[in-house]
Amino acid sequence: MSKKNKRGVGGSNLFKIFIKLFIIAIFLLSGGFALWASSLSVPELDSLEKRKITRSTKIYDRTGKILLYDVHENIQRTIVSFSEISRNVKNAAVAIEDADFYKHKGIKPWSIARAILINLGAFEFKQGGSTITQQVVKNSILTSEKKISRKLKEWVLALKLERKFSKEKILELYLNESPYGGSIYGIEEASNMFFAKNSAELTLAESAYLAALPQAPTFYSPYGNNKNKLEERKNLVLQRMFENSFITKDEYDSALEEFVGFKPQRDIGINAPHFVFFVIEYLENKYGRRAVEEKGFKVITTLDFELQKKAEEIIFKYAHENEEKFNAENAGLVAIDPKTGQILVMVGSRDYFDEEIDGNFNVAINANRQPGSAFKPFVYATAFSKGYTPETTVFNLKTQFQTTCTPENLTSDDGCYSPENYDGVFGGPISFRNALAQSVNIPAVKALYLAGLQDSLRTAKDMGIKSLSNINRYGLTLVLGGGEVSLLDMTSAYGVFANEGMRNEPVSILQIEDGEGNIIEKFSQKNERIIQKNTALQISDILSDEDARAPAFGRHSYLYFENRDIAVKTGTTNDYRDAWIIGYGPNISVGAWVGNNNNSPMEKKVAGFIVAPMWNAFMNEVLLITNDEKFKKPNDTSLSELKPVLKGEWRGGIEYVIDKISGKLATEHTPDETKEEKVLTDIHSILYWVDKKNPNGENPKNPEEDPQFKFWEY
Repeated sequence: MSKKNKRGVGGSNLFKIFIKLFIIAIFLLSGGFALWASSLSVPELDSLEKRKITRSTKIYDRTGKILLYDVHENIQRTIVSFSEISRNVKNAAVAIEDADFYKHKGIKPWSIARAILINLGAFEFKQGGSTITQQVVKNSILTSEKKISRKLKEWVLALKLERKFSKEKILELYLNESPYGGSIYGIEEASNMFFAKNSAELTLAESAYLAALPQAPTFYSPYGNNKNKLEERKNLVLQRMFENSFITKDEYDSALEEFVGFKPQRDIGINAPHFVFFVIEYLENKYGRRAVEEKGFKVITTLDFELQKKAEEIIFKYAHENEEKFNAENAGLVAIDPKTGQILVMVGSRDYFDEEIDGNFNVAINANRQPGSAFKPFVYATAFSKGYTPETTVFNLKTQFQTTCTPENLTSDDGCYSPENYDGVFGGPISFRNALAQSVNIPAVKALYLAGLQDSLRTAKDMGIKSLSNINRYGLTLVLGGGEVSLLDMTSAYGVFANEGMRNEPVSILQIEDGEGNIIEKFSQKNERIIQKNTALQISDILSDEDARAPAFGRHSYLYFENRDIAVKTGTTNDYRDAWIIGYGPNISVGAWVGNNNNSPMEKKVAGFIVAPMWNAFMNEVLLITNDEKFKKPNDTSLSELKPVLKGEWRGGIEYVIDKISGKLATEHTPDETKEEKVLTDIHSILYWVDKKNPNGENPKNPEEDPQFKFWEY
């Protein structure tokens, strides 16, 4: 026999030995598993019929006394028999949850093996392919803890359940026990809640929608903020039904095109609904849906209920007025304590239950909209951190910023970019203070170029703007609101200015107790230095400067509060689809937005007319109950270390002394009374004097190397 054949026989024998050892190991492990499993205390299946949800999670305001929402205050469940449920519903549930339901005996060994491999070493089960039978056990008998012992009990009970009940009975139990959101349990109650019909009457598309919900009822709620995700999952249900031959291709195509109208949402006994569902989503993400449903949490939130009620009344009143005056039907408002990050008020629409405007959609957190000029403070803050000052002066002149165009082309046609000021006026030299206070566009674009696009984006992100992640998407239009942001993020980010450069992440929870009274979560302040203190004070000083903003807004406008320090910035998008205002004092940050959910334009009015009166009305309520704190003044002692152009000297600044009599340069012999100081003006744009990579360094030797130089000099 050749050596090659000997190696082949030897390898074959080793493989056979390995297989035998593996089988023996599996046998021993199985025996050990069986012995251990038999020692577990497993509930009886009789408890399936006795199941009741007894510990309901309750959500309170910040006092812990005012109940905002009881998750299971009015449990709604209507039991129906298997024969009363639409065939489409049954097939949809099987297709999306457990395609092998009619084949397995309660568990799927290969799915369990895969789950074990995934969770190996974790000593808990974070993932496992649960069958419908397992889900019945999990939903009806066992707790939601993620422990190996609970998972083993689930497997044992699933096997027992399959021996005791028929497949039809198990599927009936599943459909009667499944959660569909809030206090709605079971397919019959869900069918009536969402479509005002019995489950036997559901269409194919309606059945697919309901089958999509139990995996994450709050997230996929048709009344919530993720309707597009619900639509995707409904389509996935239909796809699985087709793939598993529950429906034909024609039925599949028809169901995809079927229009489904959800019944208007009932008043569900809830206060501050946008905020409450924001909290519930947080709880479910952190603790799991089952825990929220079963563990009887007592959740004390950060919400100031009295302020919330005032805000809701004001938003409702002004939103309806704005609809008539400005074609702006919706509005939102957020108030945050900048010293802690605690969310005091969250109003996500003019009326949560207003179906005409999709009122249940929370514009405060889920509507990323362009902020217009409200983005400018982040850019100026970046510039100030690099050595520019409120007195730094640039030329407010019509300018072409697209370097592939010519300086003479002062249009935005054919890929060029030459923005306008809102009033159409170009007044020449203007300080950063006046430019920001009056919201002048041309200086803001120049400030962004000097500060740097990437650094400005980084400042905004660090301060709390989370949506501007793709740097390559943005250009110099960013400073005029070219990105999209949320109201919550903007209000929180402005809170960094209010808190002298320190950031606190927005929070909605003060404390959570479990059903036994144990504190499982408690607010702990975690602030972080984001921008220099003096930079924040400079921004606050400008945005609260009544004299600086008066030329644009007038005196004693809706932005002004007598004897109170309030910094404020408005923003209106070029197409008049969004109107913003964010204002703050040392102890409150309040942001408001006005617009239309369908993104249709409003009347061509600036934010000062549209959103400022509403914001002002709420701020007046806030100021009645908050302490009168003043902004600290920025420190100007470091100005002496800066070169003249950064301090506002834009004429050149070369000083010399002449003899008034001779007209020549004065000498040491010239009498003091005939000496006269002169300044040699050498007027250029700031790029002549400043290298934007090192603003306070030496003047550029070749300023024309900067690609913007010839455009700013024009």
